[in-house]
Amino acid sequence: MRFEIMRLDDVDGTAVDTTVVDAASVNHIVQQAAAIGQRLWIRPANTPAS
Repeated sequence: MRFEIMRLDDVDGTAVDTTVVDAASVNHIVQQAAAIGQRLWIRPANTPAS
């Protein structure tokens, strides 16, 4: 499964940048963000119908 991770602006909470990663990478990204106090929004990535 793939997830879309958006880094949020500290002031108004708008998405600053977006990346799509596999499930194995989510934990690493969350730990990095927590270490520096960064806010994230994580949701399942849209995948094309097969």
